Amino acid sequence: MSDDKIKGPASYFPSIEKKYGRPISHWKALVRAALPAKHMELVALLKDQHGMGHGHANAIVAHTLAEDGC
Repeated sequence: MSDDKIKGPASYFPSIEKKYGRPISHWKALVRAALPAKHMELVALLKDQHGMGHGHANAIVAHTLAEDGC
């Protein structure tokens, strides 16, 4: 049995790209441009300004902040 399955926030990335039609790099750039906003403020930005669902927005924000060590 393979353990190669993507886990955590990144597991949402294929469905986010398919549903919203933009690469994850686009969404991460939006999050980074809004820093130093708080986590939930960033989630609200993606939801309110871009129509993203809560789970998808939260996954992008969590992954981006972890990647940047915030």
